[in-house]
Amino acid sequence: MRALFARKPIADLISEEGHPNSLKRALSGGDLIMLAIGAVIGAGIFGTIGTAAAGQTDAAGHVIRLGAGPALIISFVLLGACCGLAGLCYAELASMIPQAGSAYAYSYATLGEVVAWIIGWDLILEYAVGNVAVAISWGDYFKSLMGGWVDFPPWLTTGYRTALLSTDPVIHGMLNTAPHVLGIPILINVPAFGIVALISGLLLMGVRESARANNFMVAVKLIVLALFIIMGVQHINPKNYTPFAPNGFNGIHQGAAIVFFAYIGFDAISTAAEETKNPQRNLPIGILGGLAICTVIYIIIGAVITGMVPYQQLGSTADPLAFALNATGMTSIAKIVALGAVFSMAAVLLVFQYGQPRIFFAMARDGLLPRWAAKLSRRTRIPYVTTLITGGFVALWALIGDANETYDLTNIGTLFAFTLVCVGVMVLRHIDPDRKRPFRVPFVHVVGVVGAGLCIYTMFGLPRLAWVRFGWWLVIGLVVYLVYGIRNSTLRGNPSRT
Repeated sequence: MRALFARKPIADLISEEGHPNSLKRALSGGDLIMLAIGAVIGAGIFGTIGTAAAGQTDAAGHVIRLGAGPALIISFVLLGACCGLAGLCYAELASMIPQAGSAYAYSYATLGEVVAWIIGWDLILEYAVGNVAVAISWGDYFKSLMGGWVDFPPWLTTGYRTALLSTDPVIHGMLNTAPHVLGIPILINVPAFGIVALISGLLLMGVRESARANNFMVAVKLIVLALFIIMGVQHINPKNYTPFAPNGFNGIHQGAAIVFFAYIGFDAISTAAEETKNPQRNLPIGILGGLAICTVIYIIIGAVITGMVPYQQLGSTADPLAFALNATGMTSIAKIVALGAVFSMAAVLLVFQYGQPRIFFAMARDGLLPRWAAKLSRRTRIPYVTTLITGGFVALWALIGDANETYDLTNIGTLFAFTLVCVGVMVLRHIDPDRKRPFRVPFVHVVGVVGAGLCIYTMFGLPRLAWVRFGWWLVIGLVVYLVYGIRNSTLRGNPSRT
């Protein structure tokens, strides 16, 4: 038991900066804020906002979750508070431990190796699995953008799982109408596969090149969202705000649980710690500054979109912002917003695909994954092996997967990670109170306890199936750790790993 909960000394974590296998510092505070906006504003606001407002039913018509209605803005406020508290805890730990690995590295220093492994395994749900949902949403907006210009065969733009689980009889009917091979319907999402492959290729070019591409895409998305707000405000019908909270606080709570997908990603900034110049100063700026900007934007968009069309209509579309514009007669603006969504979600893909390989890299450097996962390119100093593996995994799943399935898994995994970070910052205050903290969480015990409590409360707004799948995912991860990780950990001085 002592071995399972052995903590990695912070001094060892910090000393890895000078390691021959360390990453190259190339990012500024401004780059981090843009990465935060790039990661946070994406599929959540362009895709899940409709489901959060209207609710969700399964193919048989059973209610999976209640919708928040126009009270969606309260869901955003609740999540802003929840993520803000978690963000403060991330900022303190990131400024103390400026190393690749994010919550994995922080848990290793505070709660022990087995907890760090669980978090590292859990973060696959946030980054890799989350990117599947983003890629599928990107494909939906791409089809919306190209509609009228290029006619894609439906069986080349719809994943098998999407058709299988859809409540739309036309989409579900493609199981019979699509081409069949050996009796199996060929339903693949080629646009989703293609964008993941393209982003993976961009990431292999290097961190500076990736940051420049992200900055451009973020600028486009902010311009497009400003256009949506300016045009949408002019078509608000006050009657659409009644009833304001059709399902009471239950709807607000369950709406928050799904739209939480709109907030994940700010913690991806902490995976850039080892590639950030002056991380003690710039990491808190990037995490908290990006989160604050995104929260304000979300509240405004939530108020505008639920005023433009009845909230019930938003749950039937994969591109709710473009749908609201089309419904109010602004079809040309809808095309522009679809273009912005394409850039926006490409930026999310880029940041998440950036983050996941660095989690694997940190775990491999600690011996919990095979050594080849820690290999760096000699020219770009990026973890190219894990970048390729992550890209391949996400691209293949996006080819046949369903976005709604992956939203819940991503949300529950991320909330779990946030909870442990809130706990970890309090633990470290007790076990290492004298260590220099470039950024200190004010009223740490209040912030930590309330932040962890809000994360757990939001988790309980997710469907039971999400908990079941999450439980099985953690069991599989523990088996992998006990079979491989614990035997090869460098913390126990395994000679083959040092």
